[in-house]
Amino acid sequence: MSSPTETKPRWERRKDARPQELLAAALEQFVERGYAATRLEDVARRAGVSKGTLYLYFENKEELFKAVVRDSIVLPIGEAEHTISGYDGDSGALLRVILMSWWDQIGATKLAGISKLMMAESGNFPDLARFYNEEVIARGNGLITRVLERGMDSGEFRRLDTALMTPILTAPVLMLEMWTHSQVSCAMSQIAPAAYMDAYIDFAVRGLAAAAA
Repeated sequence: MSSPTETKPRWERRKDARPQELLAAALEQFVERGYAATRLEDVARRAGVSKGTLYLYFENKEELFKAVVRDSIVLPIGEAEHTISGYDGDSGALLRVILMSWWDQIGATKLAGISKLMMAESGNFPDLARFYNEEVIARGNGLITRVLERGMDSGEFRRLDTALMTPILTAPVLMLEMWTHSQVSCAMSQIAPAAYMDAYIDFAVRGLAAAAA
C-alpha cells in the first residue's frame, strides 16, 4: 500500500507557496508560451500548487501578468528614478548608468521576453497594452527624458527635442534585446551585447554633447 506522502498530489505538498513563487513560475510561462497561450493551470503546475491556490492571490490571467510586470520591471524603473534624483555626476555618465542598468537588469535577462511578448501580442489585448504603456514604456521613456533635460539645463547637452530624441535613444536597446533573445539564427545574433552597449552609449553621449565654446 502506498504511503500518504506518496499518494498526495504534488500541489498539496506545496499549497503554502508564496506569491513570489507564483510570479516566478508565471514569468517563465509567459516568456516561453506568450500571453495568449499561457494557461493558469500551467502556471500553477509549474509552481507546484493547485489552480485554486493561484486564485487566492490573483483574480485572473490579466492580473497575474500585471503583477509579474510590476514585480520584475516596474520596480527597477522606480529604482532608476531614485538614482536620477540623487545623482551628482555628469549627465553623460548618468545616461550610461541608466541604459546599462536597464540592459543588465532587463535586456540581458529573461525579462526581455516580456518586451517581445508585448510587441507581438499587444494588438490583441488593448487593456494590457494600455497598462504596459503607462507603467513601463511611459515611465521608462521618462527616465531618458529626465537625463536629457538635466544635461541641457547644465549645458552639457545641446538643445534638442526630447520627445523626438527619447525614442531614438531607447530603440537600439530594444533591438539588441530582440536580437539577443531571438530563437532565429542569423548574423545579427553574433553581436556581443556588452561591446554593442558600450559603443552605442559612447556614440550617443558624443552626439548629445554641446559644442565647445
